[in-house]
Amino acid sequence: MPTYIDLSVPIAPHFRWGMERGLTSDFEKGDSFQTTWIKLIVHGYTHIDSPRHMVRGGLTSSEVPLETTIGDAAVIDISDIEPNEEITAERLAARADHVREGDIVLVKTCWDLRRDLSTPEYWTDSPYLSRGACEWLLEKRPKAFVPDFPQDYPIRRLLKGEVADIEEFVSHDVLLRNGVILIEYVCNFAALKNPRTTIYALPLRIPDSDGCPARVIAVE
Repeated sequence: MPTYIDLSVPIAPHFRWGMERGLTSDFEKGDSFQTTWIKLIVHGYTHIDSPRHMVRGGLTSSEVPLETTIGDAAVIDISDIEPNEEITAERLAARADHVREGDIVLVKTCWDLRRDLSTPEYWTDSPYLSRGACEWLLEKRPKAFVPDFPQDYPIRRLLKGEVADIEEFVSHDVLLRNGVILIEYVCNFAALKNPRTTIYALPLRIPDSDGCPARVIAVE
C-alpha cells in the first residue's frame, strides 16, 4: 500500500501573512449550517509561484499545466545543514546523483523540526541558497523546485521592512524567471524516507494569479 505524506503547512493566523478567518453563518448564532470564510495572500502558507510573479506576461498559476507540479521527484537530503549556512552548488551536487531531467526537485533540510514556522527565527536563522546553487539546479532542468526552508536570504530582511534588489532573491531570479515553478513553505520532509518519490502539488484554480495556495503531498 502506498504511503501518503502531507507536506502542506496549516492555514492559520500568522504574523507574516495577516490571514483572516470568520463565519458567515454559525450554529452558535442559531443558523442551520456553518460557513467559514478566509482571506489570505496567495504567496503565504504552502503555495506555488508561477512565472507571472517575476516575468511580465509570464504564465499565471492557472496557466501552469498540472503535469508541471505533479510527477516524479528527487529528494536532495542536506538535513545536516547548519542554521544560517549558505547552500552551495557543491553541497547539492554531492547528494544529487539520482536527480533526472524533468524531475520535481526537493531540497530536504527538515528545517521545520529546528524552528517553528510561526516564529521570526524560522525566517532569520534559516539556511539559504547561493546563486551558484540555483544555477546548478537550473542546469539539471527540473520542472519544479521545492525547498523546505525559506530559500532566499533577503526574506529575513523583509521582516524588518527592508527592501532588497529582486536579483538577490536568487531562486526567483534564476529558477522562476526561467520557467521552473517554485513550490514554497512546505513541511514534514522528515517523513520522506526515499531518495525518489512522487509529488502532487495541486494549486487552487485562481485565474490570472501570480501564485496560488496548494495542497502538496508525496506518495511513497
